[in-house]
Amino acid sequence: MARRRQVMSDALKFEIAKELGFADTVLRDGDFGNVTSRNCGNMVRKAIEIAERSLQNKPY
Repeated sequence: MARRRQVMSDALKFEIAKELGFADTVLRDGDFGNVTSRNCGNMVRKAIEIAERSLQNKPY
């Protein structure tokens, strides 16, 4: 199966993980494979908040 294009960069995911407090899991394992589903959901929710804020700041 073909891999899908990444929507979020690894740097953005790591910054969000630091903000939410589970960056140590990512650093210890080297990837996001062992991050819990709950934390992944929180990370997506935070990314959506960031995207919505950036859209509000852009003039149309």
